[in-house]
Amino acid sequence: MYRSWLERDVKMWAAQGLIDAKTATVLLNEYDSRPSAFSVGRVLLIISALLFAAAVLLLVAANWEAIPRLVRLAGIIGVIWAAYFGGGALLARGAERLAAAFLVLGALSFGGAIALVGQMYHLSGDALQAALVWFGGTVAAAVLFRSGAVTVVAGFLAFVVSGTDWTQSYSTDQMLLLWLMPLMAVIVIALARYTGAGRARHLGYLLLVAWLAFIYSEYSTATTAIAIVVFGAVAYLAAALPQSPLHAIARSAGSAPAFYAYLVLMLGLVVLHVEFDAVGERLAVGIVTLGAAIAGIALSGKENGAVRYLGYVAFAAETLYLASETIGSIIGTSGFFLVSGLVVAAIAWAVIALERRLASNEDKVEA
Repeated sequence: MYRSWLERDVKMWAAQGLIDAKTATVLLNEYDSRPSAFSVGRVLLIISALLFAAAVLLLVAANWEAIPRLVRLAGIIGVIWAAYFGGGALLARGAERLAAAFLVLGALSFGGAIALVGQMYHLSGDALQAALVWFGGTVAAAVLFRSGAVTVVAGFLAFVVSGTDWTQSYSTDQMLLLWLMPLMAVIVIALARYTGAGRARHLGYLLLVAWLAFIYSEYSTATTAIAIVVFGAVAYLAAALPQSPLHAIARSAGSAPAFYAYLVLMLGLVVLHVEFDAVGERLAVGIVTLGAAIAGIALSGKENGAVRYLGYVAFAAETLYLASETIGSIIGTSGFFLVSGLVVAAIAWAVIALERRLASNEDKVEA
């Protein structure tokens, strides 16, 4: 998507005479040459690695008793070492895309090896321990090869570990998930920063959101919801306010830290709407939600589109909700839709005025 936006802007700049056609072509070629740029070939290579890994896992599931145990063990270990050595050799030659496919194959085959060894020798332990070993081995591979593709695999495995423990009702350790989920999230975010896999950071942030959801599922009270709201508000202000000592660090990671903190704040407010039954309490939460929406638009509206649009949606949804709880119950359905139309029109006018003001302030700063 960004590629199409960049091409549109470059062509517009060329048409306006800001840059020449040769510079426009050079800019697009430079972007396409980046390793992080989308490539059909790279995607197909990763899919190929996934298919090979699926074949290994299916062989394990098939319980192929006809092959001696030693041969099976040597075979799976050989696949792992061949994949990692091949990936390392390809990295040394500069073939990063093909190397990523080999490294992903090695990381996934490592999980197959864990399952195979446990199956053959009937080792004691549960699925959580196996998932943790798989996650740890994948993290080590990502660090060793500084591979963004393996970092993505580690991010997904963090969810596998959490889901495995969450769904094992016979051995679920709540205290384990309370510290393990945020620890894995920090590891994934640090790995993404170390390997340059910017998109993998989203997996770490989403895992933190899932961690908060887990906390609320275990302690479903208004106090927990309020704590989540406070946590989201503090984290958002720390990332968004220029005066914050953490602002520079958050900005270096892009717009994601501020957005996900703001998302946690809004989700916590949604939960508070459910927790509170009294009209006065819901009205108070609604006012706080409107204030949070306006604050997000004001603080991050110019530079963080994700926060801006989430603020717009929250403001519009909360306004309609308050109208339905107050005016809608008095004037009936048809009258409510009429009022809702007027409210949405007013919101649209306010959004347009706010965006113009933000653009005007930006022009004054540049001047």
